[in-house]
Amino acid sequence: MKQHIESLLFSALKQLLEEKTLSFEPPTSLPISRAKNKEHGDFSSNIALILAKKVNMSPRDLAAKIIKYLPSSLKIRKVNIAGPGFINFYADDASFLQIIPEILKQGDRFGLSDAGQGKRIHIEYVSANPTGPLHVGHGRGAAFGACVSNLLSAIGYDVHREYYVNDAGRQMHILALSVWLRYLSLQGEATTFPPQAYQGGYIIDIAKQLCDQHEGRLHHTQESIDRLLPADINPSEEPDKSIDAHIAAAQKILGETNYGIVFNAALTGILADIRCDLADFGVTYDNWFHESTLFDDHLIEAGVQLLTDQGCVYEKEGAKWFKSTEFGDEKDRVLVRENGQPTYFASDVAYHLYKFQQGYHQIIDVLGADHHGYIGRIQAFLKALNEDPEKLRVLLVQFAILYRGKVKVPMSTRSGQFVTLRQLRDEVGNDAARFFYIMRKPEQHLDFDLELAKSKSNENPVYYIQYAHARICSIWRQLEEHKLSWDQASGLNNLSLLTNTHEKTLTTLLHQYPELVLKSGEQHEPHLIAHYLQDVANAFHSYYNAERFIVEQATLRNVRLCLISAIQQIFSNGLILLGVSAPQEM
Repeated sequence: MKQHIESLLFSALKQLLEEKTLSFEPPTSLPISRAKNKEHGDFSSNIALILAKKVNMSPRDLAAKIIKYLPSSLKIRKVNIAGPGFINFYADDASFLQIIPEILKQGDRFGLSDAGQGKRIHIEYVSANPTGPLHVGHGRGAAFGACVSNLLSAIGYDVHREYYVNDAGRQMHILALSVWLRYLSLQGEATTFPPQAYQGGYIIDIAKQLCDQHEGRLHHTQESIDRLLPADINPSEEPDKSIDAHIAAAQKILGETNYGIVFNAALTGILADIRCDLADFGVTYDNWFHESTLFDDHLIEAGVQLLTDQGCVYEKEGAKWFKSTEFGDEKDRVLVRENGQPTYFASDVAYHLYKFQQGYHQIIDVLGADHHGYIGRIQAFLKALNEDPEKLRVLLVQFAILYRGKVKVPMSTRSGQFVTLRQLRDEVGNDAARFFYIMRKPEQHLDFDLELAKSKSNENPVYYIQYAHARICSIWRQLEEHKLSWDQASGLNNLSLLTNTHEKTLTTLLHQYPELVLKSGEQHEPHLIAHYLQDVANAFHSYYNAERFIVEQATLRNVRLCLISAIQQIFSNGLILLGVSAPQEM
């Protein structure tokens, strides 16, 4: 309907252009919104207020001229002017009801569009360091990234989903050291753990696998480690120096081959767990890009060289620095340390340059809110290399905070005292986890109410929506039990019988779905779909409690069954976008 009204307005503005009232081309898209008050019609446009000053007319006078030239339409029963110059449109009831046969005809394709056709989008999300299982904080980024990907695909974009595997940084060496020390403990060594070593139970599991596969081969004494540690380092006061010294000792004692065995066992074990966890959560990827690729293919060196060629790199105290302040960043950034090792930022440069070179129309990074400072530095190097920074969209996601009652649950990966995503899913289920994660805007803090997520009550939004879908399914079972049939054609020919307040409210909501999917996809806001489905569920439950559907009068029965079938389709389509199931029984 909005598209139809827009076409009517374009036709009127064309007439005003021809008669010289307008001396310029009208906007390519016109503002049309749903009226908040039914007394003001179904739709409203403020185009007259926007253009009035440019044509030297009052908004109301311009609105009157626009209305004069509006083509007649069977879909619009009345148009008037309100307030300072709003144009209000009142939809014809019979035309408005045609949304029902449209939904029934299109089925699971209703709401899809080709707005992004021909455009490719790269989206990276989660990308947690493979140093431990995913925790409940990572789950929000996973649910959000997956939903945004689904929405972009729904409106026609070619979406490439990617996970960036941080397998080349210092944290991976800390992980390998942690696994080896646990291996030694399992071999009977009285091992000393540095404060920064990972200590979760998952470390022991990997170490046990090493014992089974390489019993004795990797065994060395704690004394052999201690001999290689500098005596002047106090682990509690200098934890960074202590952990680095332990890593160096492990590498020297084990040698390249055996250290590689430990490193790869740690990486592959945790990465396999992450893959499985995400897949079970309904989150899958087109590619898992390994950071080590940037080193193996010399992409980091190439990125630093490009910046150097642009005159954007200088040396200070033996390190190479990027002049990022010249491009809007708050401070210059180190690319290569004085020891010759590239920084994480150098990897970011190489990875984003790689993505830009693949020809995507837009690149989306879904990151934790603690990466806010990351935006400026990435945009700076893109500007320095004459890449369009507008192609990059960084979506920040606040970590979810889990509460048991009123007690906040700690989530420290290093100490191992955290609730994993898998534990959360086991407790509340995939559906509740997915829905609760995306109920709010990603930049808003989320206190995950564990008890609410498990409850079977109207206060639990996902339960409330799924229960509405299940209730409709129960009506079809009741129809079969009564040995009655649904004549869809008869129902669609008598839609004018849908006259009560509940039916009009639901029909209005059905109309909103396609434009809401488009808006949610373009603005990357899956919470809009979640809130919409809550509104539909609330309207349906009210309708269910007020009216009967399996009535003796066949025509009325067929009409109402057409309406609830359309509602059922909306629940199914919307929940699919959110990665939530639509159960037939509850």
